[in-house]
Formats: sequence, C-alpha cells, structure tokens
Amino acid sequence: MAVPGDPPNGTPDGTGGGDDEFRSDEYRSVVFDEDFVRAARLQEYSAQERMGEHARAVRSRSIWSGSAPRTSTPGRGARQGMLLVLLIATAFAAAVYMGLRNPYVPPPGGPAQPLTSTVVPLAPTTAVPGGLPPALFAQSPAADYRVGAAGISLPAVRRTHHFTDVQVVTALSVAKDYLVQSSLDPDVLAGSATRPVRVLLDPDQLEQFDRSMTSPSGDGRHAATGWLVRFDPATAVMADPRVRVSGSISYEEVAQDVLEVTTDHTFVYAVRPATGAPAAADGASLFTVRRELRLRFDRDDLSARRLELASAYVMAGPQDCSADPAGGFRPLLAGAGPTTVGPAASDPYASGHPRRTAGLCGVLAPSATPGAPVSPAP
Repeated sequence: MAVPGDPPNGTPDGTGGGDDEFRSDEYRSVVFDEDFVRAARLQEYSAQERMGEHARAVRSRSIWSGSAPRTSTPGRGARQGMLLVLLIATAFAAAVYMGLRNPYVPPPGGPAQPLTSTVVPLAPTTAVPGGLPPALFAQSPAADYRVGAAGISLPAVRRTHHFTDVQVVTALSVAKDYLVQSSLDPDVLAGSATRPVRVLLDPDQLEQFDRSMTSPSGDGRHAATGWLVRFDPATAVMADPRVRVSGSISYEEVAQDVLEVTTDHTFVYAVRPATGAPAAADGASLFTVRRELRLRFDRDDLSARRLELASAYVMAGPQDCSADPAGGFRPLLAGAGPTTVGPAASDPYASGHPRRTAGLCGVLAPSATPGAPVSPAP
C-alpha cells in the first residue's frame, strides 16, 4: 500500500524500500512516549491575540458619526473631553467678539413727555413803523438775514457715543423740516393748516397737539403758538412771503437712547392788516418771533422721521400785553402807538440764549424797531 510521498510508480530500483529507509535518519531518534502525548494540550489563540501589536484593519468610527465605537483605546475619552472643552471655549470667544463688534442696542424709551411752552408777547415802546417790506427789512437788524429755509443751516455732524453720524444727520434734517413747516409754511402761518406740522410729531404728543389747535390755552401746555407760528387771521396777514431767518442748531446725546436737538432762531415777517381791518397809509410792518425749541429723538423717532417737542420758549412782537397769544399772534400794525409795557426790555435779535422775562409780557427793545439804531449783540 502506497503512502503519501511515495513515487507514483513505486520505489525506484536501487533505492531502499519502506518507511524506515525513506525517512531521514535524524528523526529516527525522536520518540514520543505516551505520557508526553497525553500531557500536550492544543490552545487556539483568539483573533485579537493573533493580531498582537499590529494596527487595526478597520478604523474606529468618528465621534461625529452619531454613535460611539464599540471599543476604544486607552486615552481616547480624555482626548474627546479636551476637544469638547476647546469647542465650548471657541464658541464663547466668538460670542464675546460679536458682542463687541455689535454692541447691545437698548430698547426705546418710554412714551414722549408732554410739551411745556412759554409764549411771551413783546410790547413796543414807540409807534410801529410802516412802509414797504423791502425798505423795512433793509432798515432792520434782519437786513443781512437769509430768506426762508436758507436761513436754517445745519451744524457740522459728528457721531455721538451711541448714535451714528447717519442718525445725527437724520435728527438734524427732521428738526429743520419741523422749523420750515412750523415757521415758514404759508398755510400754517395763515392758520388754515396744521397737518404739515402734525405729521412730524411723535404719536404720543398728537392728542396734546390737537387740543392745542382746537382749544388753545395759555396754561403752558396747550398754546398753539408753542407748537407753531400762526397769525390771528382777523388781525394780520402776510405782506411778503419772503421771511427773513437767522439762528443756530446744536445737538447732544442726553441718554444712551435719546438725542436732543436745540434750535434757536429769529424769524422776521412782513405783515399787513387783514381784509376789513383798518390799514395805515404806509401799509406793511415787521413782526419778529424768537423761537428756542428742544427736540428729542429716540431710535423709533429716527426710523420714522419724527420728533418729540420737549419745550418751546417764544418771544414775539410788537403785540399788546393784554392780548392772549396762545391761539395766534395779533401783531400791532403800522401806525400803532406804544402800549402797556412789561418789566424788562427783550431783544429778539440778540445772539445767544434769549433773555427770559419773569412776567407774561416783555418790552420790544428799541434796537428791534426798523429805522432805530442797532445796538451790538451782547
């Protein structure tokens, strides 16, 4: 019987036959006794043990894959914790950076406060001069004033701590619009319109404004002439539409969400008697109004291009001290003589803050009368 390893045609001639002759002599001395065989045990290593120190054939799943790997090498949890801390620190740093670049904008302030106004009539100390408007203007302190809106110039613009230069420009332009509409609009001056002024006011002040127009009162809250300039249509009308104007505008940030604009202007009007009223031979005369206004803007006002009129101090003359100017001005026209005068002289043409009178009537300074010598401004 052939055994594995035998030649297919048997053992060649001339060679030894049998297993003992075919095997190498070096194995003949090896003898496995029965005790050795029984003591031998077969041990099969696991796949992990067979791999030993070799690298893994399959890469562990990333922490971003949605589930954790089944096994992890020592130190992996510590690395993931450090990565998480790093991500949190990065997010916090980004939030601080964005907060510095885009500072918190506080919410808008509360409702607008009511207007407080003071309207002081100025009585003449001499007869009111009359004449043609160009000659009257040329002989008055308003000879060099500009005409209309050109006399309302805006200051240089610079941003404040909480308001940008664009927001400052918006506030100044709205303030100028208010001055133009409330002091120069022919229909407003004639008392036939109020809408051009009303649309520029904060909604919280509209009720007070409407009451001032329909039921004017000298109570410091509801004088129509505190909001705007208008003449009593039964007393005087405009003789020349070219109003002379001079003054200044300034602004400041009074709170982190409030920008305040202060305007101080003198308006000089040429007026004549209303139809049916007695007229002097010389016709027209001048009427001067000095208005100092404080206008406030929050961010909602700036977005809507409106304002809050906080206060108004107004001097106007020549007028009779006995007349109530709350509803509309009643100028003393050309030829009218001096009337009862107030406690102190006031010059509406003087630069700087107007001199506030202690009473309800003032004196129109002689320098404010056309044809009189003009004293230098203090």
